[in-house]
Amino acid sequence: MNERLDYKQIDAETLRFRVRVTPGAKKAGVGGSHDGALKVAVHQAPENGKANQAVVKAIAKQLGISKSRVVIVAGETVRVKSIEVSGSAAAEAIERLTALASSPLR
Repeated sequence: MNERLDYKQIDAETLRFRVRVTPGAKKAGVGGSHDGALKVAVHQAPENGKANQAVVKAIAKQLGISKSRVVIVAGETVRVKSIEVSGSAAAEAIERLTALASSPLR
């Protein structure tokens, strides 16, 4: 497992990072990394944005923030997406994301 997570701190409250999504997974969760992207597995199929909604919900839950603070800024129709998280301390979000990237799917 590659434990490195690539991210960009936009400002004190905004962070951008990539996720690699596995839609239609038997086991849903967030954990591990692949080529610098956080791995996210969701039960939903990639139809009508359902998988994207599940990704946003999973990330928000793991970071302890509301879904409205998590936005897919690029890659809505592909597995690797750019996510922007705002409205929380970027340093705290970086710490949580790094811990998720180095842990198994949860």
